[in-house]
Amino acid sequence: PLRVFTSDGVLIGEFGPERREFVAIKDIPLIQRQALLAIEDARFYEHGGVDYKGVGRALLANLTGGFKQGASTITQQLAREFYLTREKLISRKVVEARLAFKIERTLSKDQILELYMNQIYLGQRAYGFGAAARIYFGKPLKDVSLAQAAMLAGLPQSPGVVNPVLNPKRAAARQRLVLKRMRELGNITEAQLQQALTEDLHVRTEGPSYNNHAPYVAEMVRQA
Repeated sequence: PLRVFTSDGVLIGEFGPERREFVAIKDIPLIQRQALLAIEDARFYEHGGVDYKGVGRALLANLTGGFKQGASTITQQLAREFYLTREKLISRKVVEARLAFKIERTLSKDQILELYMNQIYLGQRAYGFGAAARIYFGKPLKDVSLAQAAMLAGLPQSPGVVNPVLNPKRAAARQRLVLKRMRELGNITEAQLQQALTEDLHVRTEGPSYNNHAPYVAEMVRQA
């Protein structure tokens, strides 16, 4: 998007259908990375693009009514996001897997995760976790709490269905699932889990506000 700043660095306007804010992997909080991987791809740093163990677990869980999970890795999702459609075809899944292998050979794990966390759509016109943190909670990603990180991590699977602005109950249920997965994986303690489950998140329900009295100036810049 086009952002308009004053000479002393105050944001006075933002224009464009998409909201993005690039955050380097080193600046993404560990708790946010752990939350995402816990729910989307717990073996991300172990597999080579396709998680065969994950596929087996997903099939078993879906057949037995256990924890429902997808079989696509972060790398596969990235391949789909950049190059493919969401059609559920066998041929597309084969191409997705081949692209995932190529991405894994070309980029490091941290580079893949950085691309994913800055590219994925998270609802409310937000692409990437940096933009989503500001839109939903009005703060930079580095300042999110565990509870907020868990809610953001639950969005990639279905940002329309578990959007905390449009569907707060579903968003809360998804957030609880992320937190429980983090506890199972040893990312957080029981005390942290309980504290996060009771935190009041204060999700923003309106668009961004700019603390200024000159919106016409931003509009003049946009026209120019």
